[in-house]
Amino acid sequence: MIQDSAKMGTDLPAMVTETPGPRSRALAAELALSEAPNASAISAGDQPVFWDETHGANVWDVDGNRYVDLTAGFCVAIAGHSNPRIVAAIQAQAARMMHSQGGANPNALRVELTRRLARLAPGNLSVSHLVNTGGEAIEMALKTARLATGKHMVLAFQGGFHGKLLGALSVTAQNYYRAPFMDVITGTAHVPYAYCYRCPFAKSYPACDVFCADFVRYTLEMPDSGIADVGAIILEPAQGHGGWIVPPPEFLPKIRKICDDHGLLLIADEIINGFGRTGRMFAVEHSGVVPDILVVGKGLASGFPIAATIMRPELARAWGAMQHTSTFMGNPLGCAASLASLDEIEERHLVERSAEIGRRMMAALRDMQPQHPTMGDVRGLGSMVGIEFVLDRQSKAPAPAVGQRVVAELLRQGVMATNYGGTYHNVLKMSPPLVITDEQLEYALQQIDEAIGTVERDL
Repeated sequence: MIQDSAKMGTDLPAMVTETPGPRSRALAAELALSEAPNASAISAGDQPVFWDETHGANVWDVDGNRYVDLTAGFCVAIAGHSNPRIVAAIQAQAARMMHSQGGANPNALRVELTRRLARLAPGNLSVSHLVNTGGEAIEMALKTARLATGKHMVLAFQGGFHGKLLGALSVTAQNYYRAPFMDVITGTAHVPYAYCYRCPFAKSYPACDVFCADFVRYTLEMPDSGIADVGAIILEPAQGHGGWIVPPPEFLPKIRKICDDHGLLLIADEIINGFGRTGRMFAVEHSGVVPDILVVGKGLASGFPIAATIMRPELARAWGAMQHTSTFMGNPLGCAASLASLDEIEERHLVERSAEIGRRMMAALRDMQPQHPTMGDVRGLGSMVGIEFVLDRQSKAPAPAVGQRVVAELLRQGVMATNYGGTYHNVLKMSPPLVITDEQLEYALQQIDEAIGTVERDL
């Protein structure tokens, strides 16, 4: 048990064993015997760090090592790990009522949360459907689009990730997840995203005039494109799993115009982007675009599993009573946690803090970039900041092994930056809790500089 004085979560790292430590390794061996191999990377030989306790921007593992976290548990702990206000709200609600049956017996907090989301969401997005995970919320969005438009196909983007449930998987682009189920996931066409660093059209921004968006229009209007009966376009305003890819500011407005011209619904997946991560409450606000359906999750409750599909009222009316429910939808614990988290985000000005964190991170990384030839691209939106590693900046050849070694070196120094991946498996994807202190952030950035230098000297 961590001492009370450390529960603010504002400490610098303190390492007492190697990492992963002996207890983490022993637990990994035990878990490999009792858990399905698809639930983690242990079956692929990975040795994960097992978490034991979390507070603020600190994580303690089962071996007693303390880390500064640059992942927020994959963009979840917006208001900090184990935020006291959220913990208290969950405890109070659990003592009063842990469950009310999703479809048949709503609870009063569902009213409060759906009203709150209507106030926060852009434009006229005022009707929410509360679920437990982002994948479920995507399923709801796709079903809504089909009911409301009567059309069956969806246009999605290469590099996009929207979940692993069958409906969500149909619009997810990653072949590793899709390939075993291709015979049962249909109705989606994928087009190139605005990945400027690796433009699939070999163009350069801004001279390209955001040609990738124009290609979407071409795909829809070309008589023999092989794509028909499209009812919606789904995208991430900034791609997450694809590698923290931030499109040019003109991209989303162009896609919105294409949707308007063709009578398509625009679905914005902000499961990763939402609730301040990008320096705005929602990432679409950077471009002034209002989607028809907004999907949120992860940071909604800063740690408790809950997600939502927020839509225009007329789209919601396409549904019939009890046509899409689940036992735990809108559960009282999730609603209580969400309301407390939103209070923290607004009252502590964490959206503005996210923008400041991002400015500091981008400035520091760009300052160190000229000294590190493997830092091919530094990009970000708010506190969603990434480094794409390459063998050299001229060829841009992906260097996944370099980044993996940087992650391991950081872990040894007590900086958890284990959200590593992207389309070419070479992007360090950082998203710290928005309560991270300046001291913690400065320490982490210094360690990134040193870790990259250490790895580069051994190349």
